[in-house]
Formats: sequence, structure tokens, C-alpha cells
Amino acid sequence: MRAIETLQQQRPLTHAAVEAFLRSRPFPLIEDRTVTFVFEGEASGVQLVHWIHGLESAQAFQELPGTDVWYFCMDLPPGSRVEYKFAVARGPHKQLIRDPLNPNFARDPFGANSVVHGADYRPPDWLNEDPEARLGELRPMRISGHSLGDRDVQVYLPARFRTTRRYPLLIVHDGRDYVEFARLKLALDQLIHRLELPPMIVALTNADDRMREYAADPRHADFLVNDLLPQLEAAYPLVREPAARGLVGASFGALAALSTAWRHPGLFGRLLLQSGSFAFTDIGQHDMGAIWDPVVEFVNQFRRRPGKPSEKVFLSCGRYEGLIYFNRSMVPLLQDTGMEVRYREANDGHNWENWRDRLREGLSWLFPGPLWMVYE
Repeated sequence: MRAIETLQQQRPLTHAAVEAFLRSRPFPLIEDRTVTFVFEGEASGVQLVHWIHGLESAQAFQELPGTDVWYFCMDLPPGSRVEYKFAVARGPHKQLIRDPLNPNFARDPFGANSVVHGADYRPPDWLNEDPEARLGELRPMRISGHSLGDRDVQVYLPARFRTTRRYPLLIVHDGRDYVEFARLKLALDQLIHRLELPPMIVALTNADDRMREYAADPRHADFLVNDLLPQLEAAYPLVREPAARGLVGASFGALAALSTAWRHPGLFGRLLLQSGSFAFTDIGQHDMGAIWDPVVEFVNQFRRRPGKPSEKVFLSCGRYEGLIYFNRSMVPLLQDTGMEVRYREANDGHNWENWRDRLREGLSWLFPGPLWMVYE
């Protein structure tokens, strides 16, 4: 029997019993596949607000009779990670808040959400920093651009960087967000230290108008290829082979990475595409809004004539996000091009920590370090 049901059966249900229930266990309460969310406080209604595609985005809590405790139970498959908030109504006013009983939260460019972990979920072990790991360095660099104008980027240089050796290059879309919200610099430092990645140079790029530039805009691809890449090669000792060049992106950033590789085949031999915005139509028009018009146009064109934009592609997506259908549909298409493809799904949504959790496998498969070169 679930703990909340045991509490409900107590007669009389005293304030002391309720307080003991709330203070004696962590919340949300995980019991096998059931998660119980609890809110304590004055309210005229409480809802769970989440971003799980396929479920109603706001689900109503029940009030525990005679108390100011509200609860909601839902099924949560093993290994799940779900971000959420509470919508608390007090009369005509409704406030969206993090779960006061849950200390776990995740940050993103729009703020922070509470996080619940289902049974068997484990965060990546590289988040536990090894004090012996030497740290890489982030350096600013100004890129003179003809396609999109001048841009500021950051360049990650690995620990023990030497100008006398040559390094693979990774170009990351939304680089600032990858570092801040997906802990990319920590991942690089830790995985290079553990020999799971080779020492590499990473260019962290950002867009001035992300939804336009990343929507398969050919000017963005030209900026990466004709402006950014030559200036990086002039400034740093890079291996000048496709197998040593990679593009990374999530959401619209993944679309921009694929578009760039497709427009310049044979230049980038490695792609890491996370929750790509690969919307397409088989018939008729899409209903996703005008901002998606160039996206759908490109993906439809790519599906008709994919060519072979890269050599190896790591693709990942969350099962709880609306883009899962499009990403699943891309896998056989990419495989048919002759590219080597690895695809991973997770019980998670469209968020930075989902993308964080896939970094180790994706990067080390695309760029295996000395550890994997020896033991695989």
C-alpha cells in the first residue's frame, strides 16, 4: 500500500500525524513505479506542470480531507528523470513555483525546475570531480565574419596544451549553455583525465538570432566553414582531417550542425546531434508555426537527398519529448547513407540535463581516447 493511502486511513487524522508523515521521508515519494508529489499550504487548487509529451501538461492534485496537504500520484517508469513545477492557485491568482519539499532542481536559460528521479536513474559519474584531474582553460576569441558579422567565441584548451602537437576540433552550438547547464567543460576535463577522450580543442559558439541562424540558414554554415574554421586553424594546432573535426548541437543547434555538414560534405567527420529539431512533412503542411518553415523545408530536402554529410553520427533524444518521432525517423535514413550511426533514447525530456547525461557516451564514441583505443 502506498504511504499516502496509509496516511489517509488514519483515524483521526491529526496534525501531528501529517507533520510526521511530511518530515520523515523525502519528496517526491518514490515507491517502485509510483511517484507521489505533495504540496503543503493554503491553496484553492494545485496542479503538477510538466513537459512530458503525451500527458496533459497540468494535472490536478487532490486535497487530503481536513488538512492543507495536496497530493498527486503518477506512474514513473524506471530510469526516468522529469522536470516539473507546481501551479498553486489561491482564489483568482495562480503562481508557478518549484516544489518546496524537493531540494533537487535543474537550471536552464529560463530559470530552474524541480526534478524527480525515478527508480534506477543514476546521474553521470563524471559529475563527481576528480581532484587529481587537471583543468582545461577557456580563452576568448574574436572571429572576423563575412557571413554573419564578427562574433565572439570561447575556445577550450585541454590541460597540458602544447603548440607542438595537433588536436582534434569540436565546434559546439549554444556553447555557453552547454558549459553552464550541461557541464560541458567539466565533462571534457574529467573524460580527458580518465583517458576516455583524447585532448581536444573545443570552440564554443553562440548565435545572435538563434531561431533564425540555426534554422538551417546557409549563412550560418558559411560562417562556420569560411570564417570560424580557417581562423581556428590559423590560431591553434589542429588535425586537418574530417575524422578529427566534429559538430555538436541540441534542438535547433542539432539541426544547424546537420545542415552545416550536409552543405559541406566531407569536412566534418563527426556529429553529435541531441534532440534534433528534425521536423518534416510526408504530405500536406506542418502546423508548428512560421518559425519552423525553413526547418521543415530543409529536413524535407535532406530526406529526399541526404548524401553522406559525415562519417559517424551519435543521435540522442528523450522519450518524453515531442521530437521523439522525428528523431526516430531519422535513424534509418542516416544509416542508409553509409554513415556509422549510434542512437540512444532516455526516459527524459527536452532539457539540458538530458543532453548532459548523454555526453560521455556520445563524445567518447565519436572521439575515443586512449582507454577505449586499447580496450575496445
